[in-house]
Amino acid sequence: MRRSAVPRIILRRLVAAVPLLLGVIVINFCLIQAAPGSFMDVMTSDSQVTDPAMIDHLRQVYGLDKPAWMQLLHYVWSIVQGDFGYSYRQNQPVLDAILERAPATLLLMVSGLALAAVIGITAGILASLAVGTVWDSVITGIALLCFAAPSFWLGLMLIVLFAVKLEWLPVGGLQTIGGPDGGGGMVLDVARHLVLPALSLGLFYAAFYTRVMRASMLDALRMDFVRTARAKGLGRARIVLAYAARNALLPVVTILGLQMGTVLAGSITIETVFGWPGIGLLLLDSVMSRNYPVVLGILVLSATLVVLANIAVDLLYMRLDPRIVLR
Repeated sequence: MRRSAVPRIILRRLVAAVPLLLGVIVINFCLIQAAPGSFMDVMTSDSQVTDPAMIDHLRQVYGLDKPAWMQLLHYVWSIVQGDFGYSYRQNQPVLDAILERAPATLLLMVSGLALAAVIGITAGILASLAVGTVWDSVITGIALLCFAAPSFWLGLMLIVLFAVKLEWLPVGGLQTIGGPDGGGGMVLDVARHLVLPALSLGLFYAAFYTRVMRASMLDALRMDFVRTARAKGLGRARIVLAYAARNALLPVVTILGLQMGTVLAGSITIETVFGWPGIGLLLLDSVMSRNYPVVLGILVLSATLVVLANIAVDLLYMRLDPRIVLR
């Protein structure tokens, strides 16, 4: 892959993503408009506001006195300017409320995906090398079990085993209350809290990657270039890792990019189970309280994250296989 072509590819992908993001904004805005109830009702109820004049003033402040199409145009223009609105529940701008929770969610997503990739790719390679044996059956069976088990159920079982019965790991949260405020102690404390949520999120995807990697490896091991490498007398480990596995990774990388949206959705469930203070809990609270500016902001930023992740996957795809040229 030529390095000079990378900026051009990124620019074209970003330009092509503009209509997609605009479509996401319009669809989500219309769905929220069609949903029953209004965040104004909840906000005035929580604040015990009953004065009609004050309610009319709040409607004007939040632009709810305008027709829906004007609200949509105003919202799109505000996003272009970097303004995602104001969250009455957090009493701060929507973007600030989301960015405060984003590091915890990104930490969970990256850890879960890294764990899934390592376990899935390794298990898939081992299963393909032991195809037809008892080890192949064991790996395939465990993968099928993890794939069939709901992530929230798996998270609860891990809590029962490792947090309640064995007392090895904390039940939930990001840090221990009153624990270390910085340094290595804080990192270790966060890592202990991260183990169970990352396992719950990653095992499902690890099972999927195991199946895909196993099938892809079996195809790669039958390719002509593998036979040529064997004829040259190269070692088995080099053939498997440097030749077969590199080509077999292409479907896994493709699926990894396509699943970014589902990983983010899965993290919402995991955050709820473990009380993880990320965007998932913020989204759940915003939906329950009809805090629609926050809901829209999270959906727009999530779509942007998926677009950026797919651009990164395209570049990695070309890195793994130089024959592929994206335009």
